[in-house]
Amino acid sequence: MAVDCITSKTSPAMPPQHKDEARDDQKPLVFDASVLRYQHDIPKEFIWPDEEKPCANASDLPVPLIDLGGFLSRDPTASMEASRLVGEACEKHGFFLVINHGVDAGLVSDAHKYMDSFFGLPLSKKQRAQRKLGEHCGYASSFTGRFSSKLPWKETLSFGYSAEKSSSNVVEDYFNNTMGEEFGQFGRVYQDYCEAMSTLSLGIMELLGMSLGIGSDHFREFFEGNDSIMRLNYYPPCQKPDLTLGTGPHCDPTSLTILHQDQVGGLQVFVDNQWRSISPNVNAFVVNLGDTFMALSNGLYKSCLHRAVVNSRTPRKSLAFFLCPRSDKVVRPPSELVETSCPRVYPDFTWPMLHEFTQKHYRADMNTLRAFTNWLQQKTSEPVR
Repeated sequence: MAVDCITSKTSPAMPPQHKDEARDDQKPLVFDASVLRYQHDIPKEFIWPDEEKPCANASDLPVPLIDLGGFLSRDPTASMEASRLVGEACEKHGFFLVINHGVDAGLVSDAHKYMDSFFGLPLSKKQRAQRKLGEHCGYASSFTGRFSSKLPWKETLSFGYSAEKSSSNVVEDYFNNTMGEEFGQFGRVYQDYCEAMSTLSLGIMELLGMSLGIGSDHFREFFEGNDSIMRLNYYPPCQKPDLTLGTGPHCDPTSLTILHQDQVGGLQVFVDNQWRSISPNVNAFVVNLGDTFMALSNGLYKSCLHRAVVNSRTPRKSLAFFLCPRSDKVVRPPSELVETSCPRVYPDFTWPMLHEFTQKHYRADMNTLRAFTNWLQQKTSEPVR
């Protein structure tokens, strides 16, 4: 989840970053994929520094393919094996694939179909859902108007989801209110998809708890009633794919990401000082941990640096569900994970605090959680304990 935040120029606790905010006196660049996908000279705002440009022919990363069938049927032996594989992946880099996950294939297909329909709309119609400055929901055509350099070659549509019963139609309501009643079926499909992702997320939280030795209930209960984010990603072809990135290098600030890729490929993970690819698998979801869960595990499990590359021929699309705790939940590791030999690494915080930091003060990268910790401690003048 590349959080499109604006680096504060006044906060003293901010580590140095590229000052790439778009100036008020600049006319915002319009990212119209239907036009830019054919241009051989791409705008300079999309050209990344040499040290961050994509590498050619990144080799595949061997990530575990975890069969959840036995776990979902409550087979104790299969559940322990699944939790072991999850734990191994999370100690190393935080990425794994899940199959036999219980999500209906027809629902996944419909989610992709309606994503194709949305991004195929004229720009003016997509802009009905235009994302407002400082908000995480809405349509964004790259991050034009927010940044003036290192722009991602992509379009996104993001919307919130709540697992609270009182918010049972929040996704449907979003589409009806922003796009109009003719998008009602969009809302119904993505409401169902988010509910399926929330259910799958809670199951994975059980496995994470088991793998950390604290039991299956702790993290599941923590994330029941979650306030999460759903994002549709569209990466149009680029005639100079070696100069730009679909999404820049970052760690997700959220807790858990469940991604379904199309068959084009483009997801890369930074492991052992090199970029590696995660190949698409139509039957699998890609799962990775975010910074919030790294804090919940007291740093035992990793939030891994990753990015998306583009190509010159074929659009790439993906569905990303970002699990986030309810706003009143305090992010604090269970006492079993805090010992004399393993003291607290991160201070207490809530997801809205970290989310605000990434929206208003800091452009997400590999150091987001460390920068947030420093900023929070300076604000409160309290050490981690």
